[in-house]
Order: sequence, then structure tokens, then C-alpha cells
Amino acid sequence: MIKIKTAKEADTEVLALLGRLTYAESHGDFIDNKNDLSKYINAAFSVSKTKEDINNPKNLFYIMYADDLPVGYAKLVLNAIHESVASQNNCRLEKIYILNDFIPLKIGQQLLTFVEEKAKALQLDTMWLSVYIKNNRAIRFYKRNEFKNVGELNFIVNGKGYENIVFSKKIKAWGSIQNRN
Repeated sequence: MIKIKTAKEADTEVLALLGRLTYAESHGDFIDNKNDLSKYINAAFSVSKTKEDINNPKNLFYIMYADDLPVGYAKLVLNAIHESVASQNNCRLEKIYILNDFIPLKIGQQLLTFVEEKAKALQLDTMWLSVYIKNNRAIRFYKRNEFKNVGELNFIVNGKGYENIVFSKKIKAWGSIQNRN
């Protein structure tokens, strides 16, 4: 059974571990220097950095469970600014990762739908994200979910830049959906 719950400070260690594992699985082959990958993971997914992130009120974390086992997570950043995204009433889907062993279950779609509904409930009108240009599986996933290429972003891993596509999607706020009924 699949469950998604809002992460709290008590979930810090689970989030840090999921972050380390899923980032290495999804991006490890793209990072040229494995020492750079290790340094990035150690900094970005340390318990202290994760705790700092989870306690920031602009960040919302959600953990996905399959049969009570944590298998993925998502992070929304509220009102994140990027020059290619016109809306000021937006959220950045900064992270959405599923452990490789669970990707065949097609649960990433459930997690994306869940975070889109959360963004709608917060009355945000746009969701945006960035994807590494060589991550074809992720690019296909976001295009299938009606995200549009609106720009680019240079993602830095231990001093080296990796070109990313910025995708954006208009989402209807909850109120506008209810008013149609």
C-alpha cells in the first residue's frame, strides 16, 4: 500500500538517507568526477543540512511509503524565483525522487499528483523545476505531465556546472476548480 505523509523534523534522518541514495542513483552516472559526487552528497544531504531545510517554512517535504517502507520523497520550495518563471505565486519542485527498485511500480506519478494537489490547495498558480539535459527519463516524465520548457539553469556540483532545463506548469488554484462546479 502506498502512503504519502508530510515530513516533520523527526523524519530528518530518513529524508537525509533517501536524499543521498536517490540522488546517487538518479545522477551518479551523470557526474563526471565521483569525488565531486561524494562531496556534493555529503554537503547537500547531511543530517544537519536536511534538518535546516525541513525547519525552513518555505520548504515542504513529503515522504512516500510503500508498505511502510520509505521509498521516495518530494520537496517543494514556496515562491522560488527564477528569471524564466513569470509567476511570483509559485513553487519549485526542487526534489522528487523514488528509489530505483521502486520506479517500476510507477509511483512517481502518484507523488507528482500529490504535490500538485498540495500546491493547488496553497493557491499557487505555477510549479517549476529543473532537470539535467541528459536525464531523458525525467524529461519524458515531465513533458508527459504537461510541463513546458521555459529556460535553463546551471546546476553546480562541487564547482562544476551541469546544464539543466527549467520546466514550468500552470496549475489551477483550488478555488478556481471549486467555482466551476
